[in-house]
Amino acid sequence: MSQQDLCTASPRHRRAAVVGLGARAQLFTEALAGAYSDRIELVGFCDVNAHRMAVHNDWLASAHPGRAPVPAYAAEDFDEMLRRERVDLVVVCTVDRAHDDYIVRALEAGCDVVTEKPMTIDADRARRILQAQRRTGGDVRVAFNYRYNPVHAAVRELIASGEIGEIGSVHFEWLLDLRHGADYFRRWHREKANSGGLMVHKSTHHFDLVNWWLGSRPETVYAQGGLFFYGDEAGRRRGLARDYDRAHGSAAAKNDPFAVHLADSAVLSSLYLDAEHEDGYHRDQNVFGPGVTIEDDMAVLVRYASGATLTYHLTAYAPWEGYRIAFNGSEGRIELLVEESTWTRPDVRSDGASAVMHGTAVGDEAGRTELLVRRFWEPPREVKVPTGEGGHGGGDVRMLADLFGERSSAPDPLGRAADGVDGARSLVTGLAANRSFETGMPVGVRELLDV
Repeated sequence: MSQQDLCTASPRHRRAAVVGLGARAQLFTEALAGAYSDRIELVGFCDVNAHRMAVHNDWLASAHPGRAPVPAYAAEDFDEMLRRERVDLVVVCTVDRAHDDYIVRALEAGCDVVTEKPMTIDADRARRILQAQRRTGGDVRVAFNYRYNPVHAAVRELIASGEIGEIGSVHFEWLLDLRHGADYFRRWHREKANSGGLMVHKSTHHFDLVNWWLGSRPETVYAQGGLFFYGDEAGRRRGLARDYDRAHGSAAAKNDPFAVHLADSAVLSSLYLDAEHEDGYHRDQNVFGPGVTIEDDMAVLVRYASGATLTYHLTAYAPWEGYRIAFNGSEGRIELLVEESTWTRPDVRSDGASAVMHGTAVGDEAGRTELLVRRFWEPPREVKVPTGEGGHGGGDVRMLADLFGERSSAPDPLGRAADGVDGARSLVTGLAANRSFETGMPVGVRELLDV
C-alpha cells in the first residue's frame, strides 16, 4: 500500500489514532470519541502498556455505552496500525523523548500529527521533525492550550492593539506549588533524558506564550539553574527525606506530605498501579530519592529579535501556584496575576477523577485572576475576562475545537494555531537555557536550532 493510500478518508470524516495512553491522552480520547466523533473516527490506540489502553477503552465504554472498543496495538506495531486502520491523523501523547519518533513515522506514512507539548526534547530531534514535515508536506500541530486561554488571548489583543506601545521588556514568574511541582519529581519527568527538564517540558508553554505575545523569536539566552529543593542531597540536608523508593506499600511514606498514594485514587490505580506488571513504571517515586537529574529553580534572561528582553523564573517548590507577568511598553505597562491556588494543603492524597496532580484548587485554596492596564498618566484599568468551562480557563475546550472541529475559512486574527516551527521556537529558549546552565555562558539560539 502506498503512502497516499494510507490517508484516504475525506477531510470531513478522518480516521485518528492516539499513541501514548497515559493521563494526558484522556483529553484527546474523550474529545475524539465524544464531541468530534461526527467528524473524526477514533480507530487506534498504541502504547507500550496494554493495560493502560484497556483502561482508556473502559472509560470510553462507560461514557459512551454501546461503543465498540478502540483497536489496541503494541508500540512495536505502530506502523502496522497506521496501515491496517487507514489512519490519517495521529495524536502523540507519549513520554517526551519518544515524540519525534512517532511524529516522523506518522508523517512519512502520509498522516497529519497533533502532538502534546513539548514537541520534542532536543535540537536534533526538532530538526528531524521539521525536515520530515518539509519532505512529506504533512501537517504538525502542537497542543499549546495556553494560547486558547481567554485571559492570554486578551493579553495578545492588548499588545497587538498598541495599548502600551512598543514592548521593551517582559517579566515572567511561574510558581509550581508543593503538589504540582513535586509531581514532576515523582514521575519519568525527573530524568532529563526523558523530558529535557522543566525548561523544556514545562517552560515550553511559557516561552511559546512570549513568542506569540511579542510576535517575535528568541535570539540570545543566558540562564542559571539547579536542583535546590528536591533530590536526595537536599532532602537529607533539610531533614525532609524519608526512607523509601516509592510510596506504595511503604510505611515510611504513609505520612509524608510529598508522597502520592496511588491506591487512594481509582483513576491512578487503574492507569498506573494496576499497569505496573507490564512495564515496571512507578508513578509514585520519592521526590527526595536518588536519580533526579532535572532542575527545580531556574532563572533565564532572553533577548528577542524585536529588541525586547525577557526575565523569566520558574520555581517548582512554591507555597502557592500561579504566575505573574508584566509587560513594559513605550506607553505603559500590562500586568497579569493568576493565582491558581493560594496555598497548598499538606495532604496530597488524591481520590479525584483526574490522574493529573494540578495546582488549580477550589474552596479556600482558590485564587483569582487580575489583568491590569497601566497607561502613562492614567489610573490603572482592570480588564475583566470571562473564563470558560474546562481546564486552563476554557483553553482546553477551545483548543480541541480548533484541532478537531470545523475550520473557519477566515484566518484566526490571534494566530493561535501552533505548527512545527512554533513548536521548535518554543523549545529553543529552554534548550539554550539548558546549555547555559552547563557552560555558564550566553547562548545564541541559532547555534542550536535555526528557526
